[in-house]
Amino acid sequence: MSYKYVLYEKKGRIAYVTINRPEVMNSISPPVSEELWAVWSEFKNDPEAWVAILTGAGERAFSAGNDLKYQAEHAADAAAMTIKNPGGFGGTTANFECNKPIIAAVNGFAMGGGLEIALVCDIIIAADHARLGLPEPKVGLFAAAGGVHRLPRMIGLKQAMGMILTAKPISAQEAYRIGLVNEVVPLKDLMTTAERWANDILQCSPLSIRASKESVMKGLEMHVLDAMKAEFPAAMALWTSEDLIEGPLAFAQKRPPQWKGR
Repeated sequence: MSYKYVLYEKKGRIAYVTINRPEVMNSISPPVSEELWAVWSEFKNDPEAWVAILTGAGERAFSAGNDLKYQAEHAADAAAMTIKNPGGFGGTTANFECNKPIIAAVNGFAMGGGLEIALVCDIIIAADHARLGLPEPKVGLFAAAGGVHRLPRMIGLKQAMGMILTAKPISAQEAYRIGLVNEVVPLKDLMTTAERWANDILQCSPLSIRASKESVMKGLEMHVLDAMKAEFPAAMALWTSEDLIEGPLAFAQKRPPQWKGR
């Protein structure tokens, strides 16, 4: 399927998702959210795609967040401003569950909704010139697409409140220091670094990765002892898979495992 605002391609087991609106710093309007929902649904349901990398077109911005110009121009048209996909803003910030790992390659500004989209990702790699923040209060809004809830859970309450209540962005280096991003690299190395992380993931059993991600994300909502007793669907799929046999067999035979994902 072709898209107007998003580029989607696959290379081997890696899917690449690029918000393609560099002329407006890859900001997100409701039509863009619709396409992102379609793209992520395609990735989620594709048995051949095991890892995804999300980035923005150009060198200035991963995403500047909500398209305020679009909002202003369509303020009188409630239908135009309605997000019509279950995933909400950006297609992933609400009611979106995907056990496959997603890596954000933050190639510039990740502001407001742009940061909220990155927070949904499992791993964040940032270019060294990137800046990240939730500036919504400066325009009379707040980070309602999960930012005010996900950020404190990821970096701790005081660090998050400092960002949220001042509405000031932070540098990529500061984001790394407080644990918001996994690695900071020069822009020229951003995609190769994201691919290195993706390929490290691909060395592991895809079913083990999905069981791990699902257990982490759902377990965060539970007491640790209850989480340990829970039977999550991805883990059940792993315990009955061919890959469960292949892993120990490959180890015993001193060869790389040939994962099938089933």
